[in-house]
Amino acid sequence: MRVVIAGGHGQIALRLARLLADRGDTPVGLVRNEDHFGDVRAAGAEPVLRDLEEATDAEVAEVVAGADAVVFAAGAGPGSGVTRKDTMDRAGAALLADAVQHARVRRYLLVSSMGADRADRPDTDPVFAAYLRAKAASEEDLRRRDLDWTILRPGRLTNEAGTGRVRLAGSVPAGAVPRDDVAAVLLALLDRPESRNLTLELVGGDTPVDEAVTRLAA
Repeated sequence: MRVVIAGGHGQIALRLARLLADRGDTPVGLVRNEDHFGDVRAAGAEPVLRDLEEATDAEVAEVVAGADAVVFAAGAGPGSGVTRKDTMDRAGAALLADAVQHARVRRYLLVSSMGADRADRPDTDPVFAAYLRAKAASEEDLRRRDLDWTILRPGRLTNEAGTGRVRLAGSVPAGAVPRDDVAAVLLALLDRPESRNLTLELVGGDTPVDEAVTRLAA
């Protein structure tokens, strides 16, 4: 399986690349900085320079062509302001979707965030609210497209070692989840076509990852 991962130097992306490479798949990491090539290669992925805030959909489609799936795991990151939350977390995801359709690839996994449907709560920090609004807009855009999409909304991300056990459903109580387990769930979703056109929330839990994903078809 050839999987193109946008935001290829991100913490979830590198974890997913390792999982894919370890089982013999071909991950490709889109990055905006050549300095990140070494880390992407160390994770077992092929690094490709494409800045989703600068590239055209045709330029991204050149990389996506022939892929079995794409994963949008990019983000403006900590310290970025309101403007970049929109240009990366919304517009970058839409550009990747344009490229996917241009290249006639079907499978698109979007890493979103729990709370994307609650961005306008009055107690939310303005920059974080902008991030959630951008994620909500990217979700809405993706749902309108004729693609085999899956939207994954993790809870609060941690760097604790993954447990391999999660709680995954259309709606779950707020909570935390290790990045290791987010990557493991993404891998399982890539293998399960029955997860298409679902919006899923994810936190730590008691159900093994493969079982949690298999239950989606039940």
